[in-house]
Amino acid sequence: GRVAPFAATMASSSDARRHRTVTEMVHEVGGAKIAMQLLHAGRYAYQPSAVAPSAKKAPIGWFTPHALSSAQVEATIGDFAAAAALAQEAGYDGVEVMGSEGYLINQFLVTRTNHRSDAWGGSFANRMRLPVEIVRAVRGAVSADFILIFRLSMLDLVRDGSSWEEVVELAQAVEEAGATIINTGIGWHEARVPTIATSVPRGGFAWVTQKLKGHGLSIPLVATNRINTPEVAEAVLASGQADMVSMARPLLADPDFVNKAAAGTPQLINTCIACNQACLDHTFKMQRASCAISPYLPLPPHLSTRPASTTRSRCSAPPALS
Repeated sequence: GRVAPFAATMASSSDARRHRTVTEMVHEVGGAKIAMQLLHAGRYAYQPSAVAPSAKKAPIGWFTPHALSSAQVEATIGDFAAAAALAQEAGYDGVEVMGSEGYLINQFLVTRTNHRSDAWGGSFANRMRLPVEIVRAVRGAVSADFILIFRLSMLDLVRDGSSWEEVVELAQAVEEAGATIINTGIGWHEARVPTIATSVPRGGFAWVTQKLKGHGLSIPLVATNRINTPEVAEAVLASGQADMVSMARPLLADPDFVNKAAAGTPQLINTCIACNQACLDHTFKMQRASCAISPYLPLPPHLSTRPASTTRSRCSAPPALS
């Protein structure tokens, strides 16, 4: 499930021990909680050993994946559960099972990528078995109070993706299997419709989360994508579109986002402009993620600072006219 060769995994107690540094620092802040995202890249993996429900190469992929055998599918379920147990051992308060954005779980859900004829393909009941069994196995591997978030692709934005009826059915099934929160996923990485770029209106996909409310779900629903100011977040919550909001890039742009909002100084927040130039672009080029506008992170290489090679004189401002 690695995204790339030598990418980080949570597969042993030694892996868990290395994460303790992170979880302990978070817990030093009163009331703060931290969850680890469990992701299997599937056919999006940048490695020749990529696997998927069927041997169909992604349009943005490097390799044609190997189709998983039934035994390997069962083993993958166990791997998710084992990783969750190790995450709890590492001090995490929960995990998020990544079921969206076109990664492995998403690939099993839709006929676009699932061409199987066994118990893991064909009908939607079969295609949704993997996420439901993963959630059930994770819940059985951790304590009852351990947070289990499922990131559900509510809008695939690709041909032959999930229907709305299938989205609702899966949401209900993962809650029954033991999820405690459902996060919103919007669009596969190969989708041609912008989902997080500057051209997307702020909070522009919160309506999708709202559409899922009222379908017999009793667990919190999280809205995401282009929520980059406290005002936008508050508007989404106050309108009842979601129970919670999720942010990622805004916290790269300003790690003190929450502190400034709580202090009543949102005007001091260094606001994410959704340029994606140093975060996602770098990630997909196998470079370290940064932020083009953040003074807190290392600058991207093309914006790096260095001493001037020659000394130049400075101009003084003319005296003010009386």
